[in-house]
Amino acid sequence: MTRLPLSRFAAAAAVVAVVAGLAACGSAGPGGQSTGPTPSTRTIPVSSAASGGGSGGAGGTPGAGAAYPAAAWGQFGNSPAKSGVATGLPAAGHLSVAWRAALDGAVYGQPLVIGQLVIAATENDSLYGLNETTGRVAWRTHLGSPVRLSDLPCGNIDPLGITGTPAYDRDNGLVYALAETAGYRHVLFGLSVSSGTVQVERDIPAPDGQPRYDQQRPALTIEDGRVYIAFGGLYGDCGPYVGSVVAVPASGAGALLSYRVPTAKGGAIWGTAGPVAGPGGTLYVSSGNGAADGGAFDGSDSVTALSPGLTQTGIFAPVTWGQDNANDLDLGSTQPALLPGGTLLAVGKRGTGYLLRASHLGGVGGQIASGSVCKAFGAAAVSGTTVYEPCESSGMTAVSTAGNHLRVLWTGPAGASGSPVLGGGAVWVNNWDSGTLYELNPANGKVRDSVSLGATLPHFASLSLAGSLAFVGTDDGVTAVRGA
Repeated sequence: MTRLPLSRFAAAAAVVAVVAGLAACGSAGPGGQSTGPTPSTRTIPVSSAASGGGSGGAGGTPGAGAAYPAAAWGQFGNSPAKSGVATGLPAAGHLSVAWRAALDGAVYGQPLVIGQLVIAATENDSLYGLNETTGRVAWRTHLGSPVRLSDLPCGNIDPLGITGTPAYDRDNGLVYALAETAGYRHVLFGLSVSSGTVQVERDIPAPDGQPRYDQQRPALTIEDGRVYIAFGGLYGDCGPYVGSVVAVPASGAGALLSYRVPTAKGGAIWGTAGPVAGPGGTLYVSSGNGAADGGAFDGSDSVTALSPGLTQTGIFAPVTWGQDNANDLDLGSTQPALLPGGTLLAVGKRGTGYLLRASHLGGVGGQIASGSVCKAFGAAAVSGTTVYEPCESSGMTAVSTAGNHLRVLWTGPAGASGSPVLGGGAVWVNNWDSGTLYELNPANGKVRDSVSLGATLPHFASLSLAGSLAFVGTDDGVTAVRGA
């Protein structure tokens, strides 16, 4: 295993992580299971790392007797609902770069903030624990060899390693990440947040049986003892893939559950937020264009509600679903935004927003309201009845859903089309082309301050907030911004 030199930290110890007897699954439906090979013994170098303390954000200090550090930002959007809100932060102020950490690959997911560490996953299949204050490497675990773009039938990430945002489970102190490795394997790892040692390792066979064509871009979701993993296709939409969701016990052992979009081909679940968890553990996902462009509805270009066991309990599609499929104007470019009061807002490539009842999605054409919003890519943030959508051309857009009506309130700076988050009395959004982070007034979208990150950013890039810092994944690592 490769390791980085860890100066100013305790000398690393070699740790052997043996993970045995884990089953694999190739089922196309819920509950399917088959026995896979026992993973080989692996030796992983680690170093000592901070395991306690707080980061100043909401929930940043463990309670009395807590076995594992609390998270100020523990998964994409800072909650299973993926709302993108950090509470209890100081008021946002003047922005400046606090530190930059050059890592071994691009960081597509949101950095997590757990205890005194920033956790970042790279496309080189490495997971890092960085000191929150300095950015210095506390530990690094290299999980495998990523897939080269030249070995893929299409795509635009090179190499392809860990793309989806990891997730932290405080019940067991593990950070989970899904790595794509050479041979088109998708492997779920659970690592100790304090040391980076591998505690869980399990192959996740693609439910569609087409791992070469499947990409795992959405964030992981942890809910009620399960890790949920969603799959779509590669950029270019090539090959016979079908969008899917897999549920894995957090222990790594036991049956896998899965859901496949009921289309013959396509139906990618690829919005960066990953599955959105609502009341009672119901999961909501949006899917992309499928095989049919008319006739009987095939379950694609939709918002789908799934039980915790991944049984479909509801579905919505626009009446234009066939045209959307034919013209690549699907809803799958974002995941639905969960609102208080039991509604969802879904916005995709067509630019139309659909307000839905979460408890009864309504089938084809069953929205409460609809209206023009923007062509959106990435993940929305939610505060009360206002949704902040990541709009590609107009800049991030604030949408009111008050009274079950859709109304655009304001748009942000042109080009600021990253996935927004909220905290410290501000809206935060980046321009991934220019590498600029903006601090916006939530009342009117006016720029309060901005800062150049000194780096280029991956598409659909977002950020996380903790204390007085914002953390942004870049094409070569992580940048921390002071003043958040």
